[in-house]
Amino acid sequence: MEFVMVIALGLVMSAIGLGLAVVGRKVNGQNAKKLLGMNVISLFGMLAVATVVLVAGGIDAFAAETAATASSDGLRFIGAALSTGLACIGAGIAVASTGSAAIGAISEDPRLLGRTIIFVGLAEGIAIYGMIITILILNR
Repeated sequence: MEFVMVIALGLVMSAIGLGLAVVGRKVNGQNAKKLLGMNVISLFGMLAVATVVLVAGGIDAFAAETAATASSDGLRFIGAALSTGLACIGAGIAVASTGSAAIGAISEDPRLLGRTIIFVGLAEGIAIYGMIITILILNR
């Protein structure tokens, strides 16, 4: 459990560091691509290290019966993580496009504020659907 907390802390610290790098300097298209690439490499690098350590240390310690149960639980957790993660990525993309369009519409006509908030809220609902699926998976 401590190892998972260390990995989570590493991911959070790398995201904070990259965020501070974005705030600290002017970001244009090429710099944004570099920072995004660094963020993706750090994310998947930490996940790869976590997977290797957990698999290498966990399989020898259990009997075959326990390993089968742990494997099915692990797949359940992976499914829950993917449903939330992919739903949140989709919601982020949707909010980015609807939010920028909403800001443009509000700058033209301030009376459109209520309508545009509804569209942004609908896009944000995608993440809630992913969380509901995760709750259903974990509470089987």
